[in-house]
Amino acid sequence: MSAQDEDRELSLKLWVVLSRAHAALADHAQADVVRHGLTLAEFGVLEVLFHRGPLLLGAVQRKVLVSSGGITYLVDRLVRQGLVERRPCPEDRRARYAALTGEGTALIERIFPDHARAMQRAMAGLAMEEKRAAAALVRTLGRSAADQETA
Repeated sequence: MSAQDEDRELSLKLWVVLSRAHAALADHAQADVVRHGLTLAEFGVLEVLFHRGPLLLGAVQRKVLVSSGGITYLVDRLVRQGLVERRPCPEDRRARYAALTGEGTALIERIFPDHARAMQRAMAGLAMEEKRAAAALVRTLGRSAADQETA
């Protein structure tokens, strides 16, 4: 087998392994957040606002990896639940910030530690040094793929 053929085979195998690992870990994340009446995407919005503070909707969208219509839908749902509020942007009247309400802050402060432990348990198959190495490798892979044009 040529080096190019072997590289192609390994690339395909890595794609399958990454996909299966992501699905298995996502199942753990989903099972944890559903206990609180949230979807993974809703939890993602709450988590990013908790750790980053108020953000423009476009920034939230990029952090949680949803479409512009998707972020509007998610924020609308969280506003109706009283967990998030929209705030005007003083520099751009068309832009809006998303921010946690007091109720949203209280919820994420209460549930995030359990979520972090659930994800730690889900990743217990790797030692700490393996987690560091895996995170670095996957980050490098993701950045490289993002820099390339899609077919």
